[in-house]
Amino acid sequence: QVQLVESGGGSVRAGGSLRLSCIGSGGTFGNYVIGWFRQTPGNEREFVALISWSGTTAEYEDSVQGRFHISRNNAENTVYLQMSSLQPEDTAVYYCAAKRTMVSRSPGIYDYWGQGTQVTVSS
Repeated sequence: QVQLVESGGGSVRAGGSLRLSCIGSGGTFGNYVIGWFRQTPGNEREFVALISWSGTTAEYEDSVQGRFHISRNNAENTVYLQMSSLQPEDTAVYYCAAKRTMVSRSPGIYDYWGQGTQVTVSS
């Protein structure tokens, strides 16, 4: 079982950047696909980006493609989400999640979740 903790959220103006971190413990971090998801009040959790256990595969939701970059350092049990050119519509609570084996954009099949970190982008 793996525990996940997100950090790096905050408040920025439109056009700004933030780097979120997801640190894992309690398991072999390198065995897990890590996904980033976000959620706004009254809405379902939505896919943002994911990275395979090896780091060789990364996928992005269309609206963040080219602005966000996901990476991982398994030696440090950390996955990063570099977010650039942030827009007000990126405002949400961002969660990282872990699952074994195959990559997936569906939040429902991820097994482990962090507590979330708030990202607020003002215009």
